[in-house]
Amino acid sequence: MAATTRDFYESLGVSRGAGQEEIQSAYRKLARTYHPDVNKDPGAEDRFKEISEAYSVLSDPATRRRYDAFGADFRQVPEDVDPETWARARAGRGGRPGARTGAGPSGPAGFGEGVDFEDLLEGLFSGRAGRAGRSWGPIPGADQEAEIELPLEEAYRGGRHSITVGGRRIEVNIPAGVTDGQRIRLAGQGGRGGDGAPAGDLYLIVRIAPHPRYRVEGRDIHLRLPVTPWEAALGASVAVDTPAGETKVKVPPGTSSGRRLRLRGRGMPNRRGTPGDLFAEVRIMVPPTLSDEERRLFERLAAVSTFDPGRRR
Repeated sequence: MAATTRDFYESLGVSRGAGQEEIQSAYRKLARTYHPDVNKDPGAEDRFKEISEAYSVLSDPATRRRYDAFGADFRQVPEDVDPETWARARAGRGGRPGARTGAGPSGPAGFGEGVDFEDLLEGLFSGRAGRAGRSWGPIPGADQEAEIELPLEEAYRGGRHSITVGGRRIEVNIPAGVTDGQRIRLAGQGGRGGDGAPAGDLYLIVRIAPHPRYRVEGRDIHLRLPVTPWEAALGASVAVDTPAGETKVKVPPGTSSGRRLRLRGRGMPNRRGTPGDLFAEVRIMVPPTLSDEERRLFERLAAVSTFDPGRRR
């Protein structure tokens, strides 16, 4: 998992009051710029991990609320802690309640120098009386997040996948048809609990790697379908490769370049609902060189045809 060293809103270049559409738009723009597959700059991969972590937090309303309340400490703070109590405890031990960035020498980002994170937790939760006289007992482990990048074909068919988190090797069962940004919950695989309390959960955020042939939007898959001029003019059944294997696309007579042909239900699977569709965008290709016979036939077609798409006659 990427370390939290920067304000997530700053990482995406949005204000703290930004809506979900603005956050998603900012992430997509930055991801296209810094994805390691398209940006070979030495710092691109770290920047991509940073913006991906920021998006994974801010795109989830519940996680975003915790981040807004606790800042960089949101993963360490147990679920039932009151933000005001947390802020007072930090302030009382030399912390800076308003800080969310920068890592001090003795604890996670958001703490002032000399503030020990474990000591602060102990002061809040190790059996001392809490708010309204409440006593804190064993502390459940914190939930954690990590990203998992999958090739489109693996996301399509699902299956077993290994991932390393915090030095641990975990086997994950990826459901068929996972989409970009989808969260997979692994119960009990998060942070360890204290005093015998249960461990937290691990949430895997799926990222689908860019593909040279396919483009994915939600559950829909888009691809380009190259056809010959005569297939476009006369109609044809054209073979096309899809993540599920080869299939046939019917090209209607008189098809022009740019026309999208829809194959219902041939997009990403959906075990809980309707699968996506596959869209094949027609691209009419011409031979780079012509044989004498081909040239003769094309010249004959040019002589007899009255078709004029630009209406130049």
